[in-house]
Amino acid sequence: MIKTAVIGLGDISHIHIPAIQANPYARLVAVCDIDESLSNAVPGVNFYTDLHAMLEQEDLDCVHICLPHYLHVPVAQACVAKGVHVFLEKPVALNTEEALTLAKLEQDHPEVKICVCFQNRFNETFEKLREIVDSGQYGEVKGLKGLVAWHRPKSYYEAKPWRGKMELAGGGVMINQAVHTLDLMQLLGGRIESIRGTIDQLLDYGIEVEDTATARIMFENGATGLYYATIANPDNSSVELEVMLEKAKFIIKDSILTFLNEHGERETLIEDTKLPGTKFYYGASHLKLIHQFYSCIEADTHNYVHVKDALTSVKMIDAIRESSATKLTIRGGF
Repeated sequence: MIKTAVIGLGDISHIHIPAIQANPYARLVAVCDIDESLSNAVPGVNFYTDLHAMLEQEDLDCVHICLPHYLHVPVAQACVAKGVHVFLEKPVALNTEEALTLAKLEQDHPEVKICVCFQNRFNETFEKLREIVDSGQYGEVKGLKGLVAWHRPKSYYEAKPWRGKMELAGGGVMINQAVHTLDLMQLLGGRIESIRGTIDQLLDYGIEVEDTATARIMFENGATGLYYATIANPDNSSVELEVMLEKAKFIIKDSILTFLNEHGERETLIEDTKLPGTKFYYGASHLKLIHQFYSCIEADTHNYVHVKDALTSVKMIDAIRESSATKLTIRGGF
């Protein structure tokens, strides 16, 4: 039985906790949050307001880190120091420098597993799309398009001010809402040659972080990618991921993978599993990735999203930010 704890009882913890409780090989034994009013939020488990006290007093196998971005790396370090496996919500870190520090920690402690929560890799639509791309049946990737057009009101930042501060969040829409799309694009496109991008604030929210970002991504294989992300949309629209191959075009939209046939007609290939009662953009793959990670802990295998696997997405964000500031194309280092 994997004895598990959750650190941070914010919005995303409400996805993690049911997934832990649904696993027959895991038991949620503790939760931790600085807000004492949440002491009864999860009945039947021990509640702590101090991380270090929890790590000392509980015999834990795994910890889920569901905290603000600036706490991801230091809390992961504290858990690894105690020999506790870590399931880390995205983003892996605030920036590339921090992410590399965590990657070295992962390398130096092979006995401790750190899984980064890039659950969209495990959506049925993306798994099928990646299988098609990797098969080469329709030729090489020629182009990619990733669009994230969501809405976040000013109250979203007022409720949790850290979200709007660069030193605490590491950025805005790119790292908070649309990092998954960058991750999926680089998985399909392969190694990146260069990025040219811009960031902006279209909304008058008085925050430090970007609410809109665009980028042109050049891949080493010659493919071109277009990335666009914003929270200035009037509503939360479906994320779109389009892949143009030499002989076909595939599109993920509304959690459905479609194929554009030779007659210009769309054929549905597969649809993602839905998780009732949650925001549509969370999807249902948290459960899938969490269960897979627990299986890796039980069997001492390594088929999960490692810190090193998440590095490229952070490097892409830093490159887009640097490109916007310098008006230059950023080459290499991905």
